[in-house]
Amino acid sequence: MSIEETLKTRSGNKCELCGSEEDLSVMDVTPSNGSADQAILVCATCKSQIEDPATMAPNHWRCLNDSMWSPVPAVQVMSYRLLHSLRGEGWPLELLDMMYLDDETKSWADAGLGAESNDDNAPTKDSNGTTLEEGDNVTLIKDLVVKGANFTAKRGTVVRGIHLTDNPLHIEGKVNGTSIVLISAFLKKA
Repeated sequence: MSIEETLKTRSGNKCELCGSEEDLSVMDVTPSNGSADQAILVCATCKSQIEDPATMAPNHWRCLNDSMWSPVPAVQVMSYRLLHSLRGEGWPLELLDMMYLDDETKSWADAGLGAESNDDNAPTKDSNGTTLEEGDNVTLIKDLVVKGANFTAKRGTVVRGIHLTDNPLHIEGKVNGTSIVLISAFLKKA
């Protein structure tokens, strides 16, 4: 049986990422040994956006909420990588926090991220994609439980004079007189 036939059988003749049944093709999940275990069946839409990240439509990838739970390691790896590349959108952060990969699969997934995973020069962006600068004021867009401080930072709270961190996904600020680290995806520039 060919790799494509094996993948069609495994996936039920559907894209393993979004579930589409049209224009399916095999895509190796690098680094790959060329086997069906290290490949996925994808539709033309998913394939084109994976191959050209500049064309990514973030809402198309909400399908990753389902595909990340696939029992197939290659699908898990591709879902992890796509969520990682979309983390600036905000919603993928929650999915990444929920996602579990065994050690071998996590190593495979991280191997494909390369330098992108540690991009310290990436700008810090809020939930709307607006670049945040040192000293900006931001507003919380959801209630956040502050662990260890026994309070909840309420939605709508303004955090004044933020400080940027080494991680572009986090900022530091004071809420209720307590300095805390906040995830930038749960903020919007005030």
